[in-house]
Amino acid sequence: MKPYSFTVMLALAVAATSGCVTKKHFRQTIADQDQKISQVQSGVEENERRIGDLKQGTDQEVARLEAQTGEVRQSAASAMTRAEGAEKLARGKVLWEVTLTNDQVKFASSEAKLPETAITPLDELATQVKALDKTVYLEIEGHTDGAGSEEYNYELGLRRAEAVRKYLSNGDDGAGPGLPLHMMNVISYGETKAIADNSTREGRAQNRRVVIRVLE
Repeated sequence: MKPYSFTVMLALAVAATSGCVTKKHFRQTIADQDQKISQVQSGVEENERRIGDLKQGTDQEVARLEAQTGEVRQSAASAMTRAEGAEKLARGKVLWEVTLTNDQVKFASSEAKLPETAITPLDELATQVKALDKTVYLEIEGHTDGAGSEEYNYELGLRRAEAVRKYLSNGDDGAGPGLPLHMMNVISYGETKAIADNSTREGRAQNRRVVIRVLE
């Protein structure tokens, strides 16, 4: 064999071997890059999921805070209305008062429904108020006997006062005297201002009452 022929064959063999190594290295490099890309994609997807969860949580918290803000505003408005009514009453002087006692208006025990016997005195009160040539305000106090808890009696007294105010405004059927609601303020003293002995039946009956004060 000629010397140059051997040299050519050796070169071809080296080239072939080098080509195989290069292809193997190339495939490994591609595989490594695919793995890295897959890891990056997984990381991106995980971050997107976390961002989505964070956004959802933020939206829920914002909604909760907005709801609380609405409740606070409503409570503040209600408190302001009551404060304004109390201020008006504090500035005025009592012109006269009407007491719906159990001798005339029999509030049943644990009941706030306005008895039929209350209609006449309330109509007379409304007529007198309308005849006045000036603006007046009504303070309506609800009272109870000593039966039941303090909290229950407070709510019961408030419901009795509200029943009187409702009738003086429009009544259940819209046929009430028609006094404006804004001129009437209700308050409950529950069992705290008893005028008779709660240990007796007669005393408890006297304590179940509503007091209406007309003020300038």
